[in-house]
Amino acid sequence: MDKKKAIPGNIDEYIAGFSEDIQAVLEQIRHTINNAAPGAKETISYAMPAFKLNGYSLVYFAAFKNHIGFYPIPSGIKAFKNELSFYAQGKGSVQFPLDKPMPLDLISRIVKFRVKENHDKIKK
Repeated sequence: MDKKKAIPGNIDEYIAGFSEDIQAVLEQIRHTINNAAPGAKETISYAMPAFKLNGYSLVYFAAFKNHIGFYPIPSGIKAFKNELSFYAQGKGSVQFPLDKPMPLDLISRIVKFRVKENHDKIKK
């Protein structure tokens, strides 16, 4: 029998699947992204919360045992490489440890950068 966890239908369902302390962190991140990207659409993609603007992906995030995974696409990582150098990273991801304060200002700036990239893509 397949015991895989069901994919949530929306971000509220995703967040509800975690403990209250993790829910609070996820809501902070969600709020930060919404403020930095007015008009962005909340969705679930790759089984995690995602935000899209004008049909293009902006950022994704996900909770794990010891960190929040934040996925601003490789360009978002590259543009903020110095500030993100303190965190574990992948090609298009960064891990923010749960035992440290979330860098909400940095997340906001990265999202705003991705919004600008999105608008520039639309202009072309």
